[in-house]
Amino acid sequence: MLACRRVKLRGCGPSFFFTMEYKHLIKELEPKPGEYVQLIDVMPHPSTNVWPETAVVNAARVSYLGESKGEEADLKLLKYLLKHRHTSPFEHVIFKFRITAPVVVWWQWVRHRTWSFNFQSGRYVEFDETQVWDPMFWRLQSKSSKQGSDGYVDDETEQELNQLWDDAQQAAMRNYRFALDKEVAKEQARLFLPGFAMMYQAICTIDAHNLMHFLDLRMQKDAQYEIRMYANEIFEIFNKFMPNTAAWLRESIALP
Repeated sequence: MLACRRVKLRGCGPSFFFTMEYKHLIKELEPKPGEYVQLIDVMPHPSTNVWPETAVVNAARVSYLGESKGEEADLKLLKYLLKHRHTSPFEHVIFKFRITAPVVVWWQWVRHRTWSFNFQSGRYVEFDETQVWDPMFWRLQSKSSKQGSDGYVDDETEQELNQLWDDAQQAAMRNYRFALDKEVAKEQARLFLPGFAMMYQAICTIDAHNLMHFLDLRMQKDAQYEIRMYANEIFEIFNKFMPNTAAWLRESIALP
């Protein structure tokens, strides 16, 4: 079924999203402790049993005061909307996520101003060692791009950098804790923290049209690896709720 979803727009049989039970996806909204990307709400909600892609075609047909005309006609209209970039009907589908990410990722993410954000505040809550992002590997600066990376450091350099990272992180947390113990305000004590590596949690909401634009940019090979990881996770969720649209998006950005 998943393979069929991903190639739907290439002619993989009749569309299933209008007759298949949408309600089964309600489990995707259940809390997932420890997950960095969690879908917490979507409109239309699975309890309505109205697939998001059905909502899209219904929004498009309001121009003629019409609604769904059956699976074949609805899929044809959906493909037409995507092909010709008639994107306003997709704005009637809303996704709400709980995201935990390091500042180095948020620094880029918030530039997509079509998202709505509410962030955890370091003025109200204290941080601990579990809220520091650990780099999995160290990348080399790209020779052809001022803002990109290409390849990895050698093993010896990696060990040296890992040790420096561990020492810096431990010192930062130790100084932060010392400041708090001396009753320094949390809003100021956080200056000791390893800024770009600190993990912040946020509630993030966006419509399907602008989510596709975000994914189109942040799933590209030239996107920074860290934010690309998050975009890939969001795409997998998007694929479950809007499989035909996700198939089109996969093809349009030449994903494997």
